[in-house]
Amino acid sequence: MSNLEKYENLVIGSGGAGKLMAWTMGGAGRRVALVERGALGGACPNVACLPSKNIIHAAKVISLAKRAEFGLKAASMSVDMAAVQRRKRLMVEGLQQMHLDRTTASHADLIRGSARFIAPRTVEIDLNAGGKRTIFGERVFLDLGSRASIPKLPGLAEAHPMTHVEFLDLDRLPEHLIVIGGGYVGLELAQAMRRFGAKVTVIEESPQLAVHEDPDIGAELKNLFADEGIEVLLEARIERVEGQSGNRVRVHMKDPRGERTIEGNDLLVATGRTANTGDIALEVAGVQLDAHGDIKVNDRLATTAENVWAMGDCAGSPHFTHVSENDFKIVYENLRGGNYTTKSRLIPFCMFTDPELARVGMNETEAKRAGIEYRLVQMPYRNILRTRTISEPRGLIKMLIARGSDQILGFTALGVEASELMSAVQTAMAGRLPYTILRDAIFTHPTMSEGLNVLLANVAD
Repeated sequence: MSNLEKYENLVIGSGGAGKLMAWTMGGAGRRVALVERGALGGACPNVACLPSKNIIHAAKVISLAKRAEFGLKAASMSVDMAAVQRRKRLMVEGLQQMHLDRTTASHADLIRGSARFIAPRTVEIDLNAGGKRTIFGERVFLDLGSRASIPKLPGLAEAHPMTHVEFLDLDRLPEHLIVIGGGYVGLELAQAMRRFGAKVTVIEESPQLAVHEDPDIGAELKNLFADEGIEVLLEARIERVEGQSGNRVRVHMKDPRGERTIEGNDLLVATGRTANTGDIALEVAGVQLDAHGDIKVNDRLATTAENVWAMGDCAGSPHFTHVSENDFKIVYENLRGGNYTTKSRLIPFCMFTDPELARVGMNETEAKRAGIEYRLVQMPYRNILRTRTISEPRGLIKMLIARGSDQILGFTALGVEASELMSAVQTAMAGRLPYTILRDAIFTHPTMSEGLNVLLANVAD
């Protein structure tokens, strides 16, 4: 094969796991080729996690400023979406430079282009700047990422709906935004846009919002959205879509109240993600896919091809940056002689609505499905005195404790700073500590953490 370049490590994709593999291997003096067809760093710092939280925080600031209870007097208040976007873009530019600096310092060879396998562990790269390169890797690491899925509904694709990518670059305020999907992305962005001043409708086919959470959590979220003036339509089956997002769009649907047509100006689809595994000729490399289109891996993230590993979204891992980074750790440490696996990972979940939803371990729904007996302890968030000082009493907090021991099985909190509160519980669970450690700990007053003392004071025997 003419013009074949050989590298010790070939990393395809610069998302959470891919960039860490390239930086770490390169920094250790290994010869690394890092192939990226899009923005360096993958989705998280460019079009997903961090930009979305930047926009969401701007919406929270606006929401707080509008609350008369804090004593701010303003004769008029309006939102400048262009200014909101400028702040976000400045952040992204800084993150892009940070990624470029880290890549340069690692001495990994950054190749900007699209890779496609032409033989085992061998790819041909169509360079973004023109031309081609052919590269063989003694070891290959796939971090191909995922993209927003567009359901196959009549007229939906033709309406050119936004995904989170286009939404997070919107310089204007929609008059009426229709959101298809009541999961994490849809709920976070729907609430933000409502706080900026748009009319918002959320359409969800399931009986509750955040379908993988307990019903009481879903109900609390629906009440939150109702109080903020967001229309939520549950058990809704979309039959067809007409019009063009950005101008006028009509969603024809059925729900328990019958047939309805929702008219709006912009359409956001947030119904899940699809792995980017379809255009790289993985079959040529001997890398097999599962029924969902994810790369088949074992519990050490090795694929069906020798010396090829997959990490992050494309490997079917939960679609979180912190999981992708843990995937890197598993693969890298095992290459150094470790014994790390994906089995029994304690993965935290957090939805950055306001207030936040945070969970680690099992919820009631999962425990019942698995036939696991538990003791439930729960309380309203307002029982935490810190919430009174900041006027944020909304929400609830609950913990599952094993029936025959003091093991913590799971923790869920919907409330202000829930993600930070969850981290304390996660640390205890990771250390296999009994719930009594948190019950008896002396937490600073008044903080959210002392709510754990209150929650666990009356656990049933």
